[in-house]
Amino acid sequence: MYCVVAATRRPHPSPALHGPPGLGAVRLLDVAPGLYLAVADAPLDRYDEAAIGQVLSDLERVSRAALAHEAVVESFAAASAVLPMKLFTIFASDARALAHVRARCRHIRAIVRRVTQRQEWAVRVVRERTGAPAPVEACSGVDYLARKKAARDAPYQALDALYHRLAAQATRARRWPSGRKAPSSARALLDAAFLVPRTHAASFQALASRQARSIARYGYRLGVSGPWPPYSFMRD
Repeated sequence: MYCVVAATRRPHPSPALHGPPGLGAVRLLDVAPGLYLAVADAPLDRYDEAAIGQVLSDLERVSRAALAHEAVVESFAAASAVLPMKLFTIFASDARALAHVRARCRHIRAIVRRVTQRQEWAVRVVRERTGAPAPVEACSGVDYLARKKAARDAPYQALDALYHRLAAQATRARRWPSGRKAPSSARALLDAAFLVPRTHAASFQALASRQARSIARYGYRLGVSGPWPPYSFMRD
């Protein structure tokens, strides 16, 4: 199972679309009016529990499968909403897959309402360079400590302000604890996701670009990626 697709008209997967190695052509199952399940046949000799265990032990194979899975999910990006499934979500038959999804149809409808015509954008801020802090002018002990604390806190206050400015352009936002490793192997000082209406995507990107220039003076680099399916907003 790749994803649940919400669409006013039944999508038509491209015959050239291929998922992870060995899977059949992508096809759609009717879940309910306006809801479809994108699936593909998985040969048992390549996708039973033991075979998947071998794949999961090989990071390169997992990465290839994940990219192929993601490509199928993203192929439905033009639909009203796409709810991605986890990699290697497998059922014994179409009937069991449909029963699983239909049993959760009420919850799925609620997610669809939340994410319809919206995209996820990810924002990460990392420290690009380090250097000596700006000197604090000589003054009384109490004032010195207060100014030193203010100088230390200023960049983090700037990141908080940045997050809230971007969140104001989104219908939902999520922020993870700082310190997670970013793809560049640097520690992320801000790691957040924003659910943005498609009609606001350009203004959101423009705002992010302005904010990137604003925090550059602190030696921080802001990176934006997207649009993505709403992975971070599948749960309340």
